[in-house]
Amino acid sequence: MSVQPLDDAPRTAGAALPVRPTTGCLDPLPLAQAAITGGFWARMQQLNRDAVIPHCDESLEKVGWIGNVRAAVDGTLATERVGRLFTDSEIYKVMEAMAWEQARNDSPRLRGRLGELTALLAAAQHGDGYLNTFYGYPGGPGRYSDLEWGHELYCAGHLMQAAVAMIRCGVDEGISSIARAAADHVCAEFADGAREGVCGHPEIETALVELYRLTGQDRYLAQARSFIQRRGRRTLGDTMYGGRDYYQDSVPVHDADVLVGHAVRALYLTAGAVDVAVESGDEDLLHAAQRQYDRTLERRTYLHGGMGAHHHGEAFGADFELPADRAYAETCAGIASIMVAWRLLLATGQERYADVIERTLYNVVAACPGEDGRAFFYVNTLHRRSPGTDPEPGVPSLRRTDGRRASWFTTSCCPTNVARTLASLDCYLATSDADGLQVHQYAPANISARLPGRGTVAVRVETDYPHDGLVRLRITDTVSGPWTLSLRIPGWTAGGARITGAAGDVHADGGRTDLTRSWSVGEEVLLHLDCGPRVVHADPRVDAVRGCVALERGPLVYCLESVDQPDLDLDLVSVDIDDRPSETATEVVVTGHVLPDPAQSWPDAGAGAARADGSPVKLRFTPYYRWANRGTSTMRVWVPTT
Repeated sequence: MSVQPLDDAPRTAGAALPVRPTTGCLDPLPLAQAAITGGFWARMQQLNRDAVIPHCDESLEKVGWIGNVRAAVDGTLATERVGRLFTDSEIYKVMEAMAWEQARNDSPRLRGRLGELTALLAAAQHGDGYLNTFYGYPGGPGRYSDLEWGHELYCAGHLMQAAVAMIRCGVDEGISSIARAAADHVCAEFADGAREGVCGHPEIETALVELYRLTGQDRYLAQARSFIQRRGRRTLGDTMYGGRDYYQDSVPVHDADVLVGHAVRALYLTAGAVDVAVESGDEDLLHAAQRQYDRTLERRTYLHGGMGAHHHGEAFGADFELPADRAYAETCAGIASIMVAWRLLLATGQERYADVIERTLYNVVAACPGEDGRAFFYVNTLHRRSPGTDPEPGVPSLRRTDGRRASWFTTSCCPTNVARTLASLDCYLATSDADGLQVHQYAPANISARLPGRGTVAVRVETDYPHDGLVRLRITDTVSGPWTLSLRIPGWTAGGARITGAAGDVHADGGRTDLTRSWSVGEEVLLHLDCGPRVVHADPRVDAVRGCVALERGPLVYCLESVDQPDLDLDLVSVDIDDRPSETATEVVVTGHVLPDPAQSWPDAGAGAARADGSPVKLRFTPYYRWANRGTSTMRVWVPTT
């Protein structure tokens, strides 16, 4: 798993990409070379452009979080600041989302709004580069007085990531000066021998590395590496959330075996560790990050790709501690997992990480926004026992686990994170190397790559995936001589897949299939994936769902929702796994049984209760990402077998 440069493959600083490594096995493709043109994700991106991003921007104004920056300019923060201490970061994530959207489809409105916000930030920034509305003003708490909970470096990191996106998307508007000044301040303040601390919420690490990749300034990479090396020295204070594990400060990153503590923090740290490892050539650090993430995937990750089993501390549980009805699985943790998986895919070339990205996108990210794009899930449970509670209208919601989407939260990291992820999603479709083009995610798209010293190759992808398993790839540009078109065969295809067309008739097992030949424009390759429904058995080590099964179809996890079977108590149904599921356009139907309701009272309830199969019933499963869009409901993914 060595990290090697890609010969003379282009890695220009200005390419519109959220992640732009200078070395690795695979080279990501920028927006100019990968564009989603239709289907599932085009609809999600349109929703993002038309509703999610405007809603986030409007909400930031409504709740006063952008007003905090104006108060910083006016010198009135002591009396006017509102919201929690990390609200600045949400402004930066929305700016990042606007930058990607503007790059995808030029918008004078978005460009103008970015210019307006940039000018406001420039006016609020201190002369030494410091920029934060919660700390460092007369009458307020001092700078870096609370590294455990203060989120100052976290906010600075999101500022830098927004700046990188804007610059790469051609909308600088002065943001480069703001980000460089902020980064230079961090490097001076936290240099070795100065303030040798770390932020309780990792994020600055990956931001500094990306700024290094953009600017070539070695001090940014060096500072990111210092932050990684300092983590685990137990410099942060103890917490009630599992001690210093909460913010990954108990064990050095090189020595840890699995992700612990607050799930988003742990995953952001891992993403930063991969970035530092790749750019500094630290093989041991790369292996450590991969080892921790792999074990977390194997033992601490929910079926839908969600991470984080504990409501207390939004944290990972122990191995196989994955209760369905208490799943936290924060949307931001899913996005952070995608960040790690993408970096490991680029660094190692291992296709299984693209499987992780697919599963998490379809079942966590897609589930977060409601159908109107103006309400969002914070957590993504797999079992809702009682109907959800509608949030209080007109105010940011304090409650994140009520089984209903809220228009805004007092901590609204998830809507803004979804906005920037969907806006940049084209960049996660495909990669290239010296030999050819690799397609990792299937959506209608135009994809092209320049092969070093040879010219451009390109394909057009046509498909109704994930609802249909036929993926048609047409060659639209080519070079003389052979080159390789590589296709991901999803891990969920138990029997493999079939490839027909210009490359012949090929059976392909899970992983990556390489098709190497001399191609002609107009030739087609057809990938046939069996997207029929399948039954998935629970790992017996997961006590909470032992003896249960779930239904999947292609990359989609399905669920029972009470609105589709209003006369049933979903806690008293079982599924007959011997019955072959049937399909309609929107659901999968299987035979189940209604179990007798135990008559005993506590403490003997259920003891010796009859386990007769009960009356047969047809159970109607729908895609998990759609749930809770039709009013309050109960829901479950894992169902006991008959």
